[in-house]
Amino acid sequence: METILVTGATGKLGSAVVEALVDRGIFVKAATRQTTKIKWTQRVQPLVFDYKDTGLYKAALDKVSGVFLIAPPLDSEAPSKMIPFIDKAGESGVKYILFISALKMELSEQNPLRMIELHLLKSGIDCTILRPNFFMENFSTGWLAPSIASGAIRLSAGEAKTSFISVEDIARAAAVCLEEKRSGQQYDLTGREALSYGEVVRILSDVCGRKVTYHTISETETMRLAREQGMPESAIQYMANLFAMVRKGLMAEITGTVRELTGKAPMSFEEFAQKNADIWKVRKAA
Repeated sequence: METILVTGATGKLGSAVVEALVDRGIFVKAATRQTTKIKWTQRVQPLVFDYKDTGLYKAALDKVSGVFLIAPPLDSEAPSKMIPFIDKAGESGVKYILFISALKMELSEQNPLRMIELHLLKSGIDCTILRPNFFMENFSTGWLAPSIASGAIRLSAGEAKTSFISVEDIARAAAVCLEEKRSGQQYDLTGREALSYGEVVRILSDVCGRKVTYHTISETETMRLAREQGMPESAIQYMANLFAMVRKGLMAEITGTVRELTGKAPMSFEEFAQKNADIWKVRKAA
């Protein structure tokens, strides 16, 4: 039976990939530091895993036909953690790796995700690179959810647009690539439309039944707010670089890759908002 190792299996995207693979009849090793959050089933084996603990690599890589590889979010030290794992995967005979990077990472050779991309491409392991845009789920269960609960989003995005994408669509595309072993491919994944944050909050306001506003602030102010929330300095710098790309209009690109890979158009932001309306309504009541 084919077995895929899914790293970050309790994260927003990783858990969606586990589900998408199981739906395709594929056995999954679900690797995470928090195995109690994963239910052991006939097709899902929870596995304790941490990139920094090389002693866990052998069990994770044993008898797997492919790996879904994802970096910890906003981690500037990701290359030093993940490159040794890629090397060990090659030594262990793993034939295929799918790596989740991010849209436009190929534009900077010094970006941590690009450094991992380049190492993987030179590793000799068959691989696919997926570069998704910002997740829609950042608004529902991610770092922007508290801002929506308070009624105001403050970011240094200006009026620039972003083609937000749902993790469900990314997971479906990833599952196709993992099953078909689409080696040598690099895909940019986006939603079906590009929206400014002003347009996003108008949709959210309609769904929530209350006003959510967007305030464009300076990069300096964004970084100050992040520090007040306890975000590590390296993550703050990482985020600042991402929003600089947003302001330049680089994240407004729309591709047809999700439909090309899965045969189905990606979810619109309005569909996503309607689907998750209860989350914001519950937050309001709380």
